Amino acid sequence: MLLPGIGLREGTVNGGVDAFRMRICKETVSFFETAADTDHRRQKRKDQPKVIRLPHLKYLAGYPPALREKVKKLIADEQLGPYLTARYPNTHEVQTDRALYAYCADLKRDHLRSAEQIDKVTYDSKLDVVRHALGLHTSISRVQGGKLKAKKEIRIASLFKSAAPEFLKMIVVHELAHLKESDHNKAFYRLCEFMQPGYHQIEFDLRLYLTHRELTKNQT
Repeated sequence: MLLPGIGLREGTVNGGVDAFRMRICKETVSFFETAADTDHRRQKRKDQPKVIRLPHLKYLAGYPPALREKVKKLIADEQLGPYLTARYPNTHEVQTDRALYAYCADLKRDHLRSAEQIDKVTYDSKLDVVRHALGLHTSISRVQGGKLKAKKEIRIASLFKSAAPEFLKMIVVHELAHLKESDHNKAFYRLCEFMQPGYHQIEFDLRLYLTHRELTKNQT
Protein backbone atom coordinates (compact mmCIF):
# COMPACT_ATOMS: atom_id res chain seq x y z
CA MET A 1 0.00 0.00 0.00
CA LEU A 2 1.36 3.38 -0.93
CA LEU A 3 1.79 6.10 1.64
CA PRO A 4 1.44 9.76 0.62
CA GLY A 5 4.16 11.82 -0.96
CA ILE A 6 5.42 15.24 -0.05
CA GLY A 7 5.11 18.19 -2.34
CA LEU A 8 2.66 20.89 -1.33
CA ARG A 9 1.92 22.64 1.89
CA GLU A 10 -1.41 21.80 3.46
CA GLY A 11 -4.22 23.87 2.01
CA THR A 12 -2.55 24.56 -1.35
CA VAL A 13 -3.67 23.37 -4.75
CA ASN A 14 -1.21 22.98 -7.62
CA GLY A 15 -2.15 21.05 -10.72
CA GLY A 16 -4.02 18.31 -8.86
CA VAL A 17 -1.07 17.19 -6.74
CA ASP A 18 -2.78 18.30 -3.51
CA ALA A 19 -5.90 16.30 -4.34
CA PHE A 20 -3.72 13.25 -4.91
CA ARG A 21 -2.03 13.70 -1.52
CA MET A 22 -5.33 14.03 0.31
CA ARG A 23 -6.70 10.84 -1.28
CA ILE A 24 -3.61 8.83 -0.38
CA CYS A 25 -3.53 10.37 3.12
CA LYS A 26 -6.99 8.93 3.82
CA GLU A 27 -5.75 5.48 2.82
CA THR A 28 -2.69 5.90 5.02
CA VAL A 29 -4.77 6.81 8.08
CA SER A 30 -6.62 3.52 7.66
CA PHE A 31 -3.33 1.66 7.29
CA PHE A 32 -1.88 3.16 10.47
CA GLU A 33 -5.05 2.36 12.43
CA THR A 34 -4.98 -1.28 11.33
CA ALA A 35 -1.27 -1.69 12.07
CA ALA A 36 -1.51 -0.08 15.51
CA ASP A 37 -4.65 -1.99 16.54
CA THR A 38 -3.23 -5.32 15.42
CA ASP A 39 -0.03 -4.74 17.35
CA HIS A 40 -1.99 -3.70 20.44
CA ARG A 41 -3.98 -6.93 20.43
CA ARG A 42 -0.85 -9.01 19.88
CA GLN A 43 1.24 -7.42 22.62
CA LYS A 44 -0.32 -7.05 26.07
CA ARG A 45 2.39 -6.08 28.46
CA LYS A 46 2.17 -6.85 32.16
CA ASP A 47 4.68 -4.21 33.14
CA GLN A 48 4.18 -0.44 33.05
CA PRO A 49 4.26 0.86 29.45
CA LYS A 50 7.39 2.75 28.49
CA VAL A 51 6.89 6.51 28.44
CA ILE A 52 7.93 7.89 25.06
CA ARG A 53 8.33 11.60 24.44
CA LEU A 54 6.64 12.22 21.12
CA PRO A 55 8.34 14.55 18.63
CA HIS A 56 6.84 17.64 17.07
CA LEU A 57 6.90 15.92 13.64
CA LYS A 58 8.53 18.93 12.00
CA TYR A 59 9.44 16.83 8.96
CA LEU A 60 5.73 16.21 8.37
CA ALA A 61 4.60 19.80 8.87
CA GLY A 62 2.85 19.93 5.51
CA TYR A 63 0.56 16.99 6.20
CA PRO A 64 -3.00 16.90 7.59
CA PRO A 65 -3.29 16.84 11.41
CA ALA A 66 -5.12 13.49 11.32
CA LEU A 67 -2.20 11.84 9.58
CA ARG A 68 0.35 13.32 11.98
CA GLU A 69 -1.68 11.97 14.90
CA LYS A 70 -1.59 8.49 13.37
CA VAL A 71 2.18 8.76 13.00
CA LYS A 72 2.42 9.75 16.68
CA LYS A 73 0.41 6.66 17.61
CA LEU A 74 2.74 4.51 15.54
CA ILE A 75 5.65 6.00 17.48
CA ALA A 76 3.91 5.50 20.84
CA ASP A 77 3.31 1.84 19.95
CA GLU A 78 7.03 1.54 19.05
CA GLN A 79 6.23 0.44 15.51
CA LEU A 80 7.86 3.19 13.47
CA GLY A 81 11.35 1.68 13.72
CA PRO A 82 10.23 -1.87 12.79
CA TYR A 83 8.24 -0.49 9.85
CA LEU A 84 11.27 1.32 8.43
CA THR A 85 13.65 -1.59 9.07
CA ALA A 86 11.36 -4.05 7.34
CA ARG A 87 10.73 -1.80 4.36
CA TYR A 88 14.31 -0.52 3.91
CA PRO A 89 16.76 -3.19 5.16
CA ASN A 90 19.67 -2.44 2.82
CA THR A 91 22.64 -0.06 2.86
CA HIS A 92 24.63 1.46 -0.01
CA GLU A 93 28.31 1.85 -0.90
CA VAL A 94 28.28 5.49 -2.00
CA GLN A 95 30.50 6.72 0.81
CA THR A 96 32.81 9.32 -0.78
CA ASP A 97 32.31 12.56 -2.68
CA ARG A 98 33.84 10.96 -5.77
CA ALA A 99 31.43 8.03 -5.60
CA LEU A 100 28.53 10.43 -5.01
CA TYR A 101 29.47 12.50 -8.06
CA ALA A 102 29.64 9.36 -10.22
CA TYR A 103 26.29 8.22 -8.84
CA CYS A 104 24.65 11.56 -9.73
CA ALA A 105 26.32 11.62 -13.15
CA ASP A 106 24.96 8.16 -13.96
CA LEU A 107 21.41 9.16 -13.05
CA LYS A 108 21.69 12.38 -15.01
CA ARG A 109 23.02 10.52 -18.06
CA ASP A 110 20.13 8.04 -17.90
CA HIS A 111 17.33 10.57 -17.47
CA LEU A 112 18.48 14.17 -18.05
CA ARG A 113 21.02 14.20 -20.86
CA SER A 114 20.02 17.68 -22.01
CA ALA A 115 20.12 19.28 -18.55
CA GLU A 116 22.93 21.57 -17.44
CA GLN A 117 26.23 20.03 -16.42
CA ILE A 118 26.85 19.41 -12.71
CA ASP A 119 30.18 20.85 -11.60
CA LYS A 120 30.34 19.51 -8.06
CA VAL A 121 28.55 16.98 -5.86
CA THR A 122 29.50 16.50 -2.23
CA TYR A 123 28.40 15.22 1.15
CA ASP A 124 28.03 18.06 3.65
CA SER A 125 28.22 17.36 7.39
CA LYS A 126 27.11 20.92 8.19
CA LEU A 127 23.96 20.93 6.08
CA ASP A 128 20.89 21.92 8.09
CA VAL A 129 18.69 18.83 7.80
CA VAL A 130 15.58 20.67 8.97
CA ARG A 131 15.88 23.41 6.35
CA HIS A 132 17.43 21.25 3.63
CA ALA A 133 16.15 17.76 4.44
CA LEU A 134 16.12 16.91 0.75
CA GLY A 135 19.57 18.23 -0.07
CA LEU A 136 20.70 21.55 -1.50
CA HIS A 137 21.40 22.68 -5.04
CA THR A 138 23.19 25.94 -5.74
CA SER A 139 24.34 27.97 -8.70
CA ILE A 140 27.53 29.83 -7.81
CA SER A 141 28.83 32.54 -10.16
CA ARG A 142 32.59 32.61 -10.65
CA VAL A 143 34.85 34.56 -13.00
CA GLN A 144 36.52 32.22 -15.46
CA GLY A 145 38.58 33.45 -18.40
CA GLY A 146 37.31 36.97 -17.92
CA LYS A 147 33.69 35.80 -18.07
CA LEU A 148 31.12 35.18 -15.34
CA LYS A 149 30.16 31.50 -15.30
CA ALA A 150 27.59 29.79 -13.09
CA LYS A 151 28.73 26.58 -11.37
CA LYS A 152 26.07 23.99 -10.53
CA GLU A 153 26.64 22.27 -7.20
CA ILE A 154 24.65 19.65 -5.25
CA ARG A 155 25.14 19.07 -1.54
CA ILE A 156 23.73 16.06 0.32
CA ALA A 157 23.62 15.80 4.12
CA SER A 158 26.29 13.38 5.37
CA LEU A 159 23.74 11.41 7.39
CA PHE A 160 22.59 9.82 4.12
CA LYS A 161 25.83 7.86 3.95
CA SER A 162 24.23 5.43 6.40
CA ALA A 163 20.67 5.70 5.06
CA ALA A 164 18.90 3.20 2.82
CA PRO A 165 19.85 3.31 -0.89
CA GLU A 166 16.28 4.24 -1.79
CA PHE A 167 16.57 7.36 0.36
CA LEU A 168 19.88 8.42 -1.17
CA LYS A 169 18.48 7.98 -4.66
CA MET A 170 15.39 9.99 -3.73
CA ILE A 171 17.55 12.88 -2.50
CA VAL A 172 19.67 12.85 -5.67
CA VAL A 173 16.61 12.56 -7.92
CA HIS A 174 15.05 15.53 -6.13
CA GLU A 175 18.11 17.70 -6.71
CA LEU A 176 18.59 16.58 -10.31
CA ALA A 177 14.97 17.43 -11.07
CA HIS A 178 15.74 21.01 -10.06
CA LEU A 179 18.09 21.23 -13.04
CA LYS A 180 14.96 21.22 -15.21
CA GLU A 181 12.27 22.57 -12.87
CA SER A 182 13.11 25.21 -10.26
CA ASP A 183 9.73 25.06 -8.49
CA HIS A 184 7.99 22.21 -6.68
CA ASN A 185 5.18 22.05 -9.21
CA LYS A 186 3.36 19.26 -11.01
CA ALA A 187 6.04 19.01 -13.70
CA PHE A 188 8.75 18.73 -11.04
CA TYR A 189 7.09 15.80 -9.26
CA ARG A 190 6.23 14.12 -12.54
CA LEU A 191 9.94 14.23 -13.41
CA CYS A 192 10.89 12.84 -9.99
CA GLU A 193 8.43 9.99 -10.42
CA PHE A 194 9.86 9.30 -13.88
CA MET A 195 13.40 9.02 -12.52
CA GLN A 196 12.35 7.00 -9.47
CA PRO A 197 8.99 5.19 -9.63
CA GLY A 198 7.30 5.34 -6.23
CA TYR A 199 9.00 8.67 -5.46
CA HIS A 200 6.11 10.03 -3.35
CA GLN A 201 6.07 6.92 -1.16
CA ILE A 202 9.82 7.01 -0.62
CA GLU A 203 9.88 10.72 0.18
CA PHE A 204 7.20 10.26 2.82
CA ASP A 205 9.11 7.32 4.32
CA LEU A 206 12.28 9.39 4.29
CA ARG A 207 10.56 11.98 6.44
CA LEU A 208 9.48 9.19 8.77
CA TYR A 209 13.12 8.04 8.85
CA LEU A 210 14.35 11.52 9.80
CA THR A 211 11.69 11.66 12.52
CA HIS A 212 12.68 8.26 13.89
CA ARG A 213 16.38 9.13 13.74
CA GLU A 214 15.84 12.32 15.75
CA LEU A 215 13.61 10.55 18.26
CA THR A 216 16.18 7.79 18.80
CA LYS A 217 18.98 10.35 19.17
CA ASN A 218 17.03 12.29 21.83
CA GLN A 219 16.40 9.11 23.84
CA THR A 220 20.09 8.14 24.08
